[in-house]
Amino acid sequence: MRSPALPLVLCLLLAPALCGCRSAYYSTMEAFGVHKRDLLVQRVEEARDAQGEVKEQFADALEAFRGMQGFDGGDLGKLYDKLKARLEASEAGVAQVKARIVQVEKVSSDLFREWKAEADSIQDPSLREQSEALQRSTQRSYEDLLAAMKRAEGKMDPVLTRFRDQVLFLKHNLNASAIGSLAGTLVSIESDVGALIADMESSIAEADEFLASMGGAPNP
Repeated sequence: MRSPALPLVLCLLLAPALCGCRSAYYSTMEAFGVHKRDLLVQRVEEARDAQGEVKEQFADALEAFRGMQGFDGGDLGKLYDKLKARLEASEAGVAQVKARIVQVEKVSSDLFREWKAEADSIQDPSLREQSEALQRSTQRSYEDLLAAMKRAEGKMDPVLTRFRDQVLFLKHNLNASAIGSLAGTLVSIESDVGALIADMESSIAEADEFLASMGGAPNP
């Protein structure tokens, strides 16, 4: 017997593709009681969680590179495979973070545009002023959050490039001298990753603060 919830789930999943525009998607979601404000909270939560995951992936990758310092003549192929796996996980995580941030920007743009238009239509001057003040306050908080996200995002690709270079170098030079050469760059890589992780933690904290102001879920 088909679940009665299945048509609703399919509708929510397929609405954007079938309708071909965000406005139709929003209308569909609002019909089920999910408004732009709810969607923004959800997107910020997703972006925050994705940043938390990729932060751990970068830390794991750094730890794998640190392991080169203790290399004692074992299987270089296994070491390369381990580093490559950490790199690929970090690359996938970065792509996820970027996609989540794009979704946050899309929903926020639509939400604040709608909010301003609706506030402008309020006839009572006092109520209109209160709505506009709340909109400005919320938008300032959001802009702080987006700036923190973008700051962390901007450091991800350079760190990935450093990791990717090291892994490719090792692939082409599976010998002890290559390990020694890579280990010599570990200090600068640690500095880059440390700065990135600090920015990501700041961004996650900004997300938690924004979500608290919007009534969203705190960081678990």
